[in-house]
Amino acid sequence: MATAEEYAKMSAAEKKKEDWMNTKWRPMMGWSYMLTCIADFVLFPILWSMIQMIGEGKVEMQWQPITLQGAGLYHIAMGAVLGIAAFGRTQEKLNDKAGSTIPSTPAAFSPAPAAPSSFSAPSTPSSFGSGSFGSAPKPAAAMSSTGKPMPVQPDQPEL
Repeated sequence: MATAEEYAKMSAAEKKKEDWMNTKWRPMMGWSYMLTCIADFVLFPILWSMIQMIGEGKVEMQWQPITLQGAGLYHIAMGAVLGIAAFGRTQEKLNDKAGSTIPSTPAAFSPAPAAPSSFSAPSTPSSFGSGSFGSAPKPAAAMSSTGKPMPVQPDQPEL
């Protein structure tokens, strides 16, 4: 255990005394994803073509990227891991800068209040079965935004 004098001389990194895995896992994930993509989309196709040229004298089959097998789930998963890690790191940096006054989770979405509307609910028949069988009540003429009546639409489309 360090004394008070030794503790005062320590750097901030030494005071935290975090494991290297806690601080380096995000960059390691990014580097491993980048190396996987370079290998699967650049190196392996070139090597595949070279092996075919050496063996049979012509390239007959195209390289099928391994990471795209299974609908590219590898890329979806790595995108989620790296995206969430980047978001988490951003929140950590903001909390450190602002003295932990910013919440670590974003505020819940609240939609803007609805503007008053001049539209009303459609009218319903006053009694059950008031019209003939299969007919619907005729809607009132619609008004445009300038107050003029809009053209009446035919019941059946004209063919």
